[in-house]
Amino acid sequence: MNKTAWIKIIALGGALSVAMGAFAAHGLGGSLSPRLMDTFRTAVLYQFLHSLALLGIICLPEQLLHSGRQLWVARSFLAGIILFSGSLYALVFTGISALGIITPLGGTAFIVGWGALFFSVKPQIQN
Repeated sequence: MNKTAWIKIIALGGALSVAMGAFAAHGLGGSLSPRLMDTFRTAVLYQFLHSLALLGIICLPEQLLHSGRQLWVARSFLAGIILFSGSLYALVFTGISALGIITPLGGTAFIVGWGALFFSVKPQIQN
């Protein structure tokens, strides 16, 4: 796992979360319906939370998880951010409601990532 590349991806994701949140608060307030504003805020929230989760994943000692699983979990979270938050952003900006069909795929990627993390932890030997 190239942790340097992942840290850069995570930093970009975190910065975009803050930028999108600020844009919603200061630039979209009067132009979106309350429903679309809630959709946008949900996208920002999930992007930010999973950016933080990604940071936690890549900071875990590699010996804590079964081989290769850390990368698998990180990729699942990144796919979830792109598909879930990305589809919601696109839906809000374009008004194409059919884009909402992609959102559950992102949610599934998040769930798969969390499940993979759960099942990837090596048992610890207690003395």
